[in-house]
Amino acid sequence: MVDGSLLKCQYCGFVGLEGGPDNSFYYMECELPSDDIKDAADGEDDMLFTQEKVKAMVRRRVVKHEPGSQSQPLSSFWQTLMTQEDVDADAGGPSSVIRKTYVMGLQLMIQMQVKVLVEECNVCPVIVGMVESVWLRFMASTKLFKHDWTLIAIEESGVSGRGEQEAKSPTRNELAKRCLTIWHQSLSKTIPLSYTLVISFLVCHLAREPILPTDIIKWTLEGKLPYFTAFVEIGKQMGTPLGVCPLSSSRMFKPIQAISAEKLESLAASIAHSIGLELPPVNFYAIASRYLKQLSLTVNIILPHACRIYEWSMPPELWLSANEARLPTRAFVLSILIVSIRILYNIHGFGKWEMSLSCAIKRNNVAEVSDQSNMDATDILVLLQSKYNELIDTSDYAKDLERYLKFCKDVVFGGVELPSEDNEENEMINDLWNFYQKKEDHKPYESCSSGASIPDKRPLDHPINKMNQNKKPRDDNVEIIHGHKESYKEKEIRRMKSDMKENKLSYIPPRRRVKRHDYLHYTRKKGSGAYVYAAHADYYILLRSCVRVAQLDVRSMHDTVLSFERRLDWLENNIQHSLKQTPFLLDCELCHDEKRNL
Repeated sequence: MVDGSLLKCQYCGFVGLEGGPDNSFYYMECELPSDDIKDAADGEDDMLFTQEKVKAMVRRRVVKHEPGSQSQPLSSFWQTLMTQEDVDADAGGPSSVIRKTYVMGLQLMIQMQVKVLVEECNVCPVIVGMVESVWLRFMASTKLFKHDWTLIAIEESGVSGRGEQEAKSPTRNELAKRCLTIWHQSLSKTIPLSYTLVISFLVCHLAREPILPTDIIKWTLEGKLPYFTAFVEIGKQMGTPLGVCPLSSSRMFKPIQAISAEKLESLAASIAHSIGLELPPVNFYAIASRYLKQLSLTVNIILPHACRIYEWSMPPELWLSANEARLPTRAFVLSILIVSIRILYNIHGFGKWEMSLSCAIKRNNVAEVSDQSNMDATDILVLLQSKYNELIDTSDYAKDLERYLKFCKDVVFGGVELPSEDNEENEMINDLWNFYQKKEDHKPYESCSSGASIPDKRPLDHPINKMNQNKKPRDDNVEIIHGHKESYKEKEIRRMKSDMKENKLSYIPPRRRVKRHDYLHYTRKKGSGAYVYAAHADYYILLRSCVRVAQLDVRSMHDTVLSFERRLDWLENNIQHSLKQTPFLLDCELCHDEKRNL
């Protein structure tokens, strides 16, 4: 006969058993069932994994446990959350501990993110106080701390017995493991790890900061914002897992994938709605100013005009929406800028870009042009065309191999450590890194970066040299295409047509014999069973530059501009209709009494 007083629990490490009312034995510390000692009268049917048995197990009251030891004091709103917890039938048991551990870990992740936003991203410190209120209200809305959460999680998991059809029923320890998995899955489904990023973005929006969802995603992927490797710091602060909750910090707090910018924005609106927050619109002035600086356009001329259009139209699309299929708010900010730029600089298909191809405008002087306040349409189009490739928002780790390797070490494989006894692999990594640094130090062609060409040591009669000699008399601005001499202007227009076609737009030649010089509206026409989007090159250059800074696709941005133009057109027509209405001739009683007294 096995002595139960000497058996050790594999979860909490406690030694000692006590008998239960269901002919089973439980550890006295955590009161999880023991599979080593079972009453002889315990039949085979009692081992089936049914909801009734799970409910009976979680209803057992156990000794109260607290989350792991903290290296820093709990925040005030976590203490408030603890005091507001409902009386749970399993208070302090495995379900209660795993729930508190998960919620506390998410809170620590949010605190780390807010700290980086304030200290490294220049966000106003007011978000530190705001995030506590938002997080506490959201936690209350999830009802995770209701007394029946444990049973609801088991029921929603769909766990049930399979009767005689099940060949082998799980043991009681396997039952306990399954319960831990069920509770963890329920927690991660109710509050996914990505919600930490959503709440961080939401408080930035509430504070009227020009922080975009694309910024949050970029900083997350770069490892600047604690998310993918936050579990390392969470594990340090929360200590080793308790025996009642043996799940590691990497399993509980290590994200599997990133979240999209559109999903981040829609979830922020959804959370705000669930906790009763009335959100303001995006900070149009700050975001528009930021975009104009990225485009190297004059802020002091374009921004005041764009703000007047914004204040007059007040498009509802500048409020966050829980609809993930709706276009993001940044698209509508840029649509207002596009309309403003077209009005100010008369960009309505007059062929300014085509004319610049044959003019004496040099591309290396666009930086000087951008500093002038009297830019015209040609200057803007040449500027945007020349800086189009520079508008790509590349991550820091993509700039060189050394930064990429550091990114892989800190973010991709963050928290993964080799065993201390595996010296051979550590030495191999160090040797490869030293070899790479030596190769970087040795750059035989470094002198060529100044513009000097490498001397050609091939003989003059070499075929390559003969081919180069034949190319010299050819004009640099002329290229032979299918027997036709193609000029520089024709080549650029051909490239423009090809680029527009890739984005499902059709090129329109410049306008001729113009009768009306007012604002030009582009429409889509149905041809050969599909809608055809056509535009001039002048408009397309402006459109695709805005698309690049907003990280959107051309067609979506074009649809947004068309939608905003229709709204402006409706407002103008409605105002004209209102002004034409005959006012009602009603006497004012106050004025009537004053005239009578006179």
